[in-house]
Amino acid sequence: MTRVAATPAALALIADLRAQHGDLLFHQSGGCCDGSAPMCFPRNEFFVGDSDVLLGEIGGVPFYMSRPQFEYWQHTHLTIDAIPGNGGMFSLERPTGLRFLTRSRLFTVEEKEQLTPIAT
Repeated sequence: MTRVAATPAALALIADLRAQHGDLLFHQSGGCCDGSAPMCFPRNEFFVGDSDVLLGEIGGVPFYMSRPQFEYWQHTHLTIDAIPGNGGMFSLERPTGLRFLTRSRLFTVEEKEQLTPIAT
């Protein structure tokens, strides 16, 4: 069981961005400047630290979230989608006419039992 997945539209956009920018990294924004959008960055331009949690990978790209935000969202499965619109002002997809969007749902009891624990 994974904690994060991506739709085919998101995977296609990720592949396009990787071809253009190289290695990437996602970080789930906590609601400051760009709301609670998944933000995509060149991997060498965003530094993760002890306060970030690796949820998994989508399209071969690591997906992080801050530890305090994970405490709140740890019971949810995230699905990253790409839809028409403007992305976050700092996120790589902004000029494409598409934006990444996080859809969430609660894990079932069975799914929660299959998860690998993340130390918080």
